[in-house]
Amino acid sequence: MSFRLKPITREEHLRFVTARPSVSHLQVPSWGDVKPDWRAEGLGWFDEGGELVGAGLVLLRPLPRTRRYLAYLPEGPVVDWAADGLERWLEPMLAHLRERGAFTVRMGPPVVARRWNADAVKAAIADPGARRLGDVEPTVREPGAEDVAERLRRMGWRRTESGGEDGFAAGQPRYVCQVPLAGRSPEDLQSGFNQQWRRNVKKAEKAGVKVVRGDQEDLPAFYELYVETAERDRFVPRPLAYFQRMWTALTAEDPDRMRLYLAHHDGEVLAAATMLTVGEHVWYSYGASTGRRREVQPNNALQWRMMCDARELGAAVYDFRGITDTLEENNHLLGLLRFKVGAGGQAVEYLGEWDYPLNRVLHKAVALYMARR
Repeated sequence: MSFRLKPITREEHLRFVTARPSVSHLQVPSWGDVKPDWRAEGLGWFDEGGELVGAGLVLLRPLPRTRRYLAYLPEGPVVDWAADGLERWLEPMLAHLRERGAFTVRMGPPVVARRWNADAVKAAIADPGARRLGDVEPTVREPGAEDVAERLRRMGWRRTESGGEDGFAAGQPRYVCQVPLAGRSPEDLQSGFNQQWRRNVKKAEKAGVKVVRGDQEDLPAFYELYVETAERDRFVPRPLAYFQRMWTALTAEDPDRMRLYLAHHDGEVLAAATMLTVGEHVWYSYGASTGRRREVQPNNALQWRMMCDARELGAAVYDFRGITDTLEENNHLLGLLRFKVGAGGQAVEYLGEWDYPLNRVLHKAVALYMARR
């Protein structure tokens, strides 16, 4: 059976993705509004009966002074990755994007390859011989993932070299940390915490830390802490306008698509975070905290409230997003891995991002330019 691909309306796109239990927040129509430097287009795959059976949000970034584009489908497209004949899904997409002027197509198949439970990650961190998580025997190997990767290679796709620091690249993270929520009570969730996490949640409660939901007017308070966090953790902060645009775009599509939480103590905001929801999947998106009064453990209190609210929303997964895959003790990102896994999370490896060069000369030139930045 062949598929017909064509642009779809926002309404068609939203109807399709929200009918599925788990679709990335980067594949909903409103995400295109968050990225004004890219041109967004919704693509739909239709079967022979005319039914919409797949969808993708593609972002087109123009190459300066040309009519050529990098086409990017972050954590998408939303198609049947387990089906035989992956070519039937991807070849129409490549043909369409070539007509649109794309010189390279980049996508992130939402396919999980391997999982490590919290105990396995803890053991790996403690093992002086373990350098990277990917070299450690996983708890689970997802069936079919390697087959998808091999089929992509045969079609001419190549896994993107991240070029970032330990998995934190310009694209989307290959390694994430997820806490399963389905069928678990708050007591079950806390029983999955390590001793430090349980102690810190109790400390915050005893100290009187209050976690509240914020609104758009509270974004500047979040942003002040976010800039402090960027300086402390050595990353370049996004502008406040980015978060204001994100709030406006996502909540217009669904009032619960984006939430803001703030941890207060003695009249001061000590920590804040944004939370995104699509179907049964909830993401901890951006976090921020001050270095002051850390002893009252506002970050643990904040995450615990967000996990509880995600569970009440019917989420099956609370996703901490990116983690480092390095296990080197001197790496400053290892503390973040310990924090996230300490909440009972499992490390999850996706297939990563893949490139298909439609114009090999332009693709190579841009890759060289990006590598030298």
